[in-house]
Amino acid sequence: MASVEVAAEHERILREIESTDPNCIGPTLRSVYDGQEHGLFMEKLEGRIRNHDREIEKMCNHHFQGFVDSITELLKVRGEAQKLKGQVIQTNHNLQNDGKETLNTMDELRQCRLQQRNIATTVDKLTHCLPVLEMYSKLQEQMKTKRYYPALRTLDQLEHSCLPQAGAYLFCTIMAENIPRLRAHIRDVSMSDLKDFLESIRKHSDKIGEKAMKQALLQRSLDGANTQQQQRGGGGRQGGRKEPQATELDGQGGSPRSEQDSGILDVEDEEEEGGLGAHDLVDFSPVYRCLHIYTVLGARDTFENYYRNQRRKQARLVLQPHSNMHETLEGYRRYFNQIVGFFVVEDHVLHTTRGLVNRAYVEELWELSLSKTIAALRTHSSYCTDPDLLLDLKNLIVLFADTLQGYGFPVNQLFDMLLEMRDQYGEILLKKWNTSFRQILDLDNYSPIPVATEEDYRRVMGQFPFQDPELEKTAFPKKLPFSAFVPKVYCQIKEFIYACLKFSEDLHRSSTEIDDMIRKSTNLLLTRTLSHCLQYAIKKKNVGLAELVQIIINTTHLEQSCHFLEEFISNITNVPPGTINATKLYGTSTFKDARHTAEEEIYTNLNQKIDQFLQLADYDWMVAQGGGTASDYLSDLIAFLCSTFTVFTHLPGEAIEHSTLPGKVAQTACMSACKHLSTSLLQLLLESDVRQVSMGALHQFNTDVKECETVGSLHSVGLVDLLSRLRTANLQIPEGQPSHCAGPAGEDLSRDEGHQSQKQHVCTIPQERAGQAEAHRHGGQTAEEPHRHPPVLIELLPLADGRHWSGQRRVNPTRVALGTFAARAP
Repeated sequence: MASVEVAAEHERILREIESTDPNCIGPTLRSVYDGQEHGLFMEKLEGRIRNHDREIEKMCNHHFQGFVDSITELLKVRGEAQKLKGQVIQTNHNLQNDGKETLNTMDELRQCRLQQRNIATTVDKLTHCLPVLEMYSKLQEQMKTKRYYPALRTLDQLEHSCLPQAGAYLFCTIMAENIPRLRAHIRDVSMSDLKDFLESIRKHSDKIGEKAMKQALLQRSLDGANTQQQQRGGGGRQGGRKEPQATELDGQGGSPRSEQDSGILDVEDEEEEGGLGAHDLVDFSPVYRCLHIYTVLGARDTFENYYRNQRRKQARLVLQPHSNMHETLEGYRRYFNQIVGFFVVEDHVLHTTRGLVNRAYVEELWELSLSKTIAALRTHSSYCTDPDLLLDLKNLIVLFADTLQGYGFPVNQLFDMLLEMRDQYGEILLKKWNTSFRQILDLDNYSPIPVATEEDYRRVMGQFPFQDPELEKTAFPKKLPFSAFVPKVYCQIKEFIYACLKFSEDLHRSSTEIDDMIRKSTNLLLTRTLSHCLQYAIKKKNVGLAELVQIIINTTHLEQSCHFLEEFISNITNVPPGTINATKLYGTSTFKDARHTAEEEIYTNLNQKIDQFLQLADYDWMVAQGGGTASDYLSDLIAFLCSTFTVFTHLPGEAIEHSTLPGKVAQTACMSACKHLSTSLLQLLLESDVRQVSMGALHQFNTDVKECETVGSLHSVGLVDLLSRLRTANLQIPEGQPSHCAGPAGEDLSRDEGHQSQKQHVCTIPQERAGQAEAHRHGGQTAEEPHRHPPVLIELLPLADGRHWSGQRRVNPTRVALGTFAARAP
């Protein structure tokens, strides 16, 4: 069995050797050598070789003839093959010669195709790179021309579209690394432009405001013209503030309206730009540009906060007035122009941007500005003492308010402040008119106005509403009853009313309210200013009786002109005179009070003049014999009274309209003078330093009193019976010593019906004074026991028929009774 297996194994190995590549029979042969049956295998191999040889021999024998035939044929073909070979070589040689040009051409073609392929590749690469380079070149150009918003959009397109398609080239890597730096540069430069813009509008806000206020003034004029046209049936109101068109990006994210440099347009070309609005003077492109840039960069909130904070700071600077703003109107104008310019810019930004500033922010700024503006105006206007400046300031404030109101800002508080300022304006006017009234009163000659021609008469009548048919009938030249200060004061009152009207205009108040304000101011002028000036003119020193008389006449005419002033106010305010609750003028009471003061001053001046003359009285109370004539001082006093009362010579007994001084005043003046004279004469006797009175002195005193009652020249006054008045103050020296106080008819003097209401002024002369006087009469000897002498009563009483009786009776102490005239009208 073992031999069979070995034989089978050897058979397998031989088949492997036959079927296996000779290069791979090494392992097979190794297995033979490794085995124990090497010799047996060799025998087996030899046998197999012999078998194969026999097969080869059989095959060769079988094909030998064919092989021989083939060799024979091959030998025959050999010659032909040689010829063919020669031909092939020749052909090959010819082909090689002919193929050199083709090979050169093919090489050239290959090179050309290679170049074409390279070119195509290059073109393809450049197709992707050129947009990058073009975009980058465009970016550089935009950066150079400071068109930062398009540059930022170019950066976005370069980063997200062009660079990814270009490939990983070095220049693309460099560009990609520069993109963040370029964005930061654009952000910084746009912020720098915004800062320049804010600084520029800060400096030029007054020019912007000036333009806006001029346009508001022009619009107000046009509105007034349109209103007049409407009243005539014309067209409706046109105009109004033109709302600016919003300037935003389009749907494709386009650039803002302008990409020029920041700043203010040349204001010197304003006349050429007459149709432009105030906001058109400003180039807002830096704001739009910066807003869009920060929006694209995702930092819009940062930009909004920065812009609002900067504008708040600028608002505080704008609202801070100069310390000397109150000195000139230009100071106020610059202040208002800056505020208007500030809010014109904010209003335009509000309407042309979406969310940079909102209505709440602008209203907050306006409330802050309004409160500070009103506070500043109250402070600085309080220093103003010039009514013209204050009126111009009021007009400027109204224009300021109308301008801002045209932009939608509430300005009611400004008009409320103007009402407060109106009170200050009224006080300043009162001070100014006080000076004017005093100058008029000081320069007046207090004499009737002479008119020589019809033209002069009409000129005065045009200044003062005076009508006197009788005076108009008289021929020229003639005199008006009042002096020059009447028409001047009347014109000044009208000018004051006009001045009040000027301030009351454009305050958005009704005609009734304006009428009421003017009437109240006019009442202050009459009751306070003019009244004080009249009091000053009446009570100042060196005012004569003629001047006082003329003042009374003047105030009478001014009083009668008050209703003309009422009509004048109603005409200029278009308020009917009979309006309910309308304020009435207090001119009547003012002029009445002034007239009463003048009357009292007349009485006082007369009495003072009498006192001055009486101070010249130099009675020698110890004279032994009195003179036969009146004292010099009394003669001068009577002459003065006669010349003074000549002023009243032509006065009627009752007040007549447009006439001279009323008769009652003249009567009262004469009564007061006579009463004061009699009282003063009595006081001469009752002075405390008169301790001794001789009978001679009493006779002299009696002579003076008789002089007063015997002067006939006083009858020319024609107002009072001055003699009867002075007779009531007569002093009669007793010559006998009746034992009772009765007249010749035995009637008791105390029952004199004509003098039942008269008072008796009694002066007690001590018993010692009477004794000393009697002793002096007897040669200077002192009477014995003067204290035992019976007291003497000299009682001087007027009789009904004009005579005087004097009687003596003993009383203790001695009393001298001096009757005075009753203070009653004749």
